[in-house]
Amino acid sequence: MSEAPAPKFPLTIWSDPRFQSHQSSGYHPERPARLDAALRGARAVVAEAHGEERTVRAPATREALSRVHGAAYLDSLDAADAKGARVQLDPDTYFGPGSLAAATLAAGGAVAMVEALLAGETELGMLLARPPGHHAMRDRAMGFCVFNNVAVGAAHARSLGARRVAIVDWDVHHGNGTQDIFWRDPDVLFISLHQAPLYPDSGWVGEHGEGDGEGTTINLPFPAAGDGALYAAAFERVVLPVLDEAKPDLILVSAGYDGHARDPLASMLLRDDDYAWMAARLREAARRWCHGRIGFCLEGGYDLGALELGVAATLRGALDPAAHPTPTEGAPPPAAERIVDGVVRAASPWWRCLREGAAVSAA
Repeated sequence: MSEAPAPKFPLTIWSDPRFQSHQSSGYHPERPARLDAALRGARAVVAEAHGEERTVRAPATREALSRVHGAAYLDSLDAADAKGARVQLDPDTYFGPGSLAAATLAAGGAVAMVEALLAGETELGMLLARPPGHHAMRDRAMGFCVFNNVAVGAAHARSLGARRVAIVDWDVHHGNGTQDIFWRDPDVLFISLHQAPLYPDSGWVGEHGEGDGEGTTINLPFPAAGDGALYAAAFERVVLPVLDEAKPDLILVSAGYDGHARDPLASMLLRDDDYAWMAARLREAARRWCHGRIGFCLEGGYDLGALELGVAATLRGALDPAAHPTPTEGAPPPAAERIVDGVVRAASPWWRCLREGAAVSAA
């Protein structure tokens, strides 16, 4: 990619009240109040940083969706929408009047964010949209997700000339849809940190891509009760060295907040500060390799207070990385350390930095 011009804004967020047209007939954890909470957190930081908030101007086009989703799947959603009925796309994913419009607009938000980042209009972006996306597979909805927003954004970046895009997924659930879409793609690096075993029961160390994409999928499955020390070890030993070797033109983050200690759907122990330093380290990597360009796509997070604070912490960490150092106290438990060791061994055939890191550890 060419040298980026000076950005107009230090931070830009994208959202739209039309996302709230996606509603279940009864209580569901993926509910409109989630977006309200995320926006409260983001808007506080936008005001502090003199950033901007944009409304998503247009839904994703059929062309943009077709880069990551099959024609038959897209046709089936059009047909369901035309009937105007409420249906379950899978046991967890509801779909009713307004759902297709919201989902298409959410994917359009990822397109808009990527275009602004690559055009140099901003270096730091966050898409606050629903429904979320990282479980949506090429040919079906799954896990609250209809379209895979971060995948649509990554594929759009590639169509605009980005040589390589990196996606880091820190949602507590494995981003199986994103993995599925880019399983054979050598130009999209996918790194997922998640609790396992846990829904969707995928994302194991031995899942590393196939064909031309072999080695560009890296999974870090963590046992329950993992905390910031565990994530710090994973970042320092795997995530950051691989990003430095990959030298992406753009970093996208599937930013879920269900790894927070307060979240009801998982059992991890992350705190607000942990999201701040993860965002800070990723922003530093973006400054090294892609003119600071990084975009966050909202995924999960079902405790409203944790979601609000986690979003705010993420943006503050990305805006001022020096103020959010990686924690130096504490160490992951031996079982978790062995998992990181296993990831290093499994991915080292494709990444020189991991081979060198393993050699240093052995010494």
